[in-house]
Amino acid sequence: MNKTTRYIILTLVVVGIAGAIIYLESLKPEQAPPQESEIAVEENPEQTEEVAAIIAEKEQKYERAKELVDPGEFLNTEPFAIADLIGKQVIMVDFWTYSCINCQRTLPYLTAWHDKYGDQGLTIIGVHTPEFEFEKDLDNLKKAVEKFGVEYPVVQDNDYKTWRAYKNRYWPRKYIIDIDGFIVYDHIGEGAYEETEKIIQELLEERAERLNEEFMPTMPELEKDPETDSQSRSPEVYFGASRNELLANSAPGQEGDFQLEKPETPRLDELNLVGDWTITDEYATNTSEDAEIVYRYRAKSVFMVASAEKGSTIQVYQDGVLVGTQTVQDDQLYILIEDEEYGEHLLEILVEDPGLKAFTFTFG
Repeated sequence: MNKTTRYIILTLVVVGIAGAIIYLESLKPEQAPPQESEIAVEENPEQTEEVAAIIAEKEQKYERAKELVDPGEFLNTEPFAIADLIGKQVIMVDFWTYSCINCQRTLPYLTAWHDKYGDQGLTIIGVHTPEFEFEKDLDNLKKAVEKFGVEYPVVQDNDYKTWRAYKNRYWPRKYIIDIDGFIVYDHIGEGAYEETEKIIQELLEERAERLNEEFMPTMPELEKDPETDSQSRSPEVYFGASRNELLANSAPGQEGDFQLEKPETPRLDELNLVGDWTITDEYATNTSEDAEIVYRYRAKSVFMVASAEKGSTIQVYQDGVLVGTQTVQDDQLYILIEDEEYGEHLLEILVEDPGLKAFTFTFG
């Protein structure tokens, strides 16, 4: 058998294997949301032909809402199901987690909409899907809800079941569900508040017409979006081994105990831990006194999610100048720096006591 023949046979074998794999993959059923997330569609004998036509048109355009799947504790309300609200309310499902600065910045808008439209047919559901283990704690969540003045319903989603039902991947994310149970609006992250409120008003008008009620928009009708800018800023930084790819003076992705040295010239967007540190899956904790965290960043504001069981004092330096001292204890987001203008700066945090748990840096 010559080389050409062997090559042809090998090519045919490879093509045959690839074809078999493609065929077998095509036989697999598409992944669907959990069965318990599906909301049964009940026929309404009193439904007019006009409404039936509207719903049929929506079926072709939108996905139907998903249920709260195996929810945990409910705050600010008795337990309920989304199915109970369809046909009666316009629903906003807001996925959030309390230590996320982006989520925190959206809360005043959600509160304003709850105050303005809560008695006109809008139900906001804050689905709290925790990013970190400490956010699963009910007492911590209760404190956060009280701290931020959240009065609309909040439900725990500690096992990510509702998160997965909605195929979500982001904090925060808002889904708006109309009176017929269709997801007609979906927004990821902050912003678009004016656009979102317009959608709320349109859907409440549709609801009022359907139920023979009146809808009276509360003035001022729209919350203006905050000013935005095109400045690039440093990315979110994770300290835990599962996502600490920006760690520069040790191997990212590795858990364990490390003795780490301070770099001579810290580079932009590289995380450096100095001293004795234990790195776990979610966070890094210092085991020595006078440990340091060094990071060169580009932003206007710096936030850190951290905690310390016995309390830990940190000194925050910007470009070598002491700009603040804080005691870290509760599991929460701490404001380290708030400048008036964007810029590139060297952040150095001196951790006086062992036991600080550092989870993330975020920048604004």
